[in-house]
Amino acid sequence: MNIDRRWIYLLVGICVIIPLIRPIGLPTFTTKYTKALFDYIDNVPPDGPAVLISFDFDPSTAPELQPMAQAVLRHCFAKGVNVMCLGLYPTYIGMIDMALSKVKGDYGAVSGKDFVFLPYVPGVTAVMLSMGEDIKNTFGRDYYGVPLDSLPMMRHIRNYDDVALVVSISASSLPLSWAVLVGTSYHVRVGVGTTAVSAAEYYSWLQTGQFVGMLGGLKGAAEYENLIDVRGYTKKGTRKVASMGMDAQSFVHLLMIALIIIGNIAYFNLRKRAK
Repeated sequence: MNIDRRWIYLLVGICVIIPLIRPIGLPTFTTKYTKALFDYIDNVPPDGPAVLISFDFDPSTAPELQPMAQAVLRHCFAKGVNVMCLGLYPTYIGMIDMALSKVKGDYGAVSGKDFVFLPYVPGVTAVMLSMGEDIKNTFGRDYYGVPLDSLPMMRHIRNYDDVALVVSISASSLPLSWAVLVGTSYHVRVGVGTTAVSAAEYYSWLQTGQFVGMLGGLKGAAEYENLIDVRGYTKKGTRKVASMGMDAQSFVHLLMIALIIIGNIAYFNLRKRAK
């Protein structure tokens, strides 16, 4: 009962570090909403309508959301699906740059041909609605300063009619704006990736079909990593970041359960002795 708490911190540290250094690969059960999002993207034809990935998160939630963004990018690049990356706030742009830098090299993805990195434009809902009229007029140039008119990928993409799916990866309520403003007004299907604590908010939207599917927290990202790995879309040597994180999280949870059991045994033993 009087154990130094530093020993507990040490055990937690060990449980976190070991799976990150040497991944264990604990089995992951795939939920139906993760599978639904995967299947929808998997059925998008190569070099056809684009998948728009909206990076609606900042560094504070990146450990949970960045792995799912990278997994979706890997799926699209492996399938040859055109991708547009968008950030609705200035801090979100860095998340796109980080994700692309870690993924595009594995698949030889080329800016303007396989993906377009759209720049930041002020006005969140105004940007969403303006893209429904003309994406090129909304942004003008890509993140690297190249006119959108000159990019091969954008020759056949004008507005949401040429977008197969919007995937909003978010720690806020922005997915609801995508569903209401874009999904309803322009009849575009919307998928969502969100933090575990926010996932419960979207189940009613999933049940009504307003969202195609959902990745919920780090577990959702690990499920998606497993799906693309099973289908052979992951390059050899790729670090499955979400799966490694789930290994660490699972071991810490098991440690917590063990400590709770030991603590209760010690407590009742001491109470018995006192009597």
